Amino acid sequence: MRSVSAFLVVAAAVTLTPGPAFALLLQVAAVHGRRIALANIVGNSAGVLIWGMLSAAGVSALVAASQIAYDVMRLAGAVFLLWLGIQAVRSRQEAPTSPASSAITPGTTGTSGPARRPAWRALWKGLVNSLANPKLALFFVALFPQFITPGTAVLPAAMTMAAVIVAFDVLWFGTVAVVVDRFRQVVRPRVLRGLERLSGAVLIAFGLRLATDTH
Repeated sequence: MRSVSAFLVVAAAVTLTPGPAFALLLQVAAVHGRRIALANIVGNSAGVLIWGMLSAAGVSALVAASQIAYDVMRLAGAVFLLWLGIQAVRSRQEAPTSPASSAITPGTTGTSGPARRPAWRALWKGLVNSLANPKLALFFVALFPQFITPGTAVLPAAMTMAAVIVAFDVLWFGTVAVVVDRFRQVVRPRVLRGLERLSGAVLIAFGLRLATDTH
């Protein structure tokens, strides 16, 4: 791999740039706490690794080169972001989970049916949000070739770079989840609802921008 240090700088910059994954994480962490937010991070990271594998297989290049494929993914991703955002803005039935109920009760595994459902939903949202984002396809097509030397096995190199990006994501998003979780322990539920609505509005803005984006 060419210039490992340069790649690390780019990967860190990409991770720290706020995007739909960040807004979704804020919403999940504000409503459910850090444990459910961790599931969302796992889903997002799995999507990044899948895109890394698809880039090595040439699928990312196909999406980048085909206007139809790009537009289908773009509109699907926009609809998904709009749906998430509208849900967050309009949600009134599900109050934010209290810090006490989001923690694992001593003597239990913390994996009961009702507790497992929000985690699976958060994981699924993170995965779909990542996979339905055509910008990731463009990102991998534009970035990976710059750091792969001729004769290098593409799949291992692509997966290694994707894993580095995931490591940065887990570190940064995990820190954000912990901070939001601490914050939610000392504020009133109405403040958490405000944060949820704000993150929902941001998701809607990202969805509208993606829907009107040109390739």
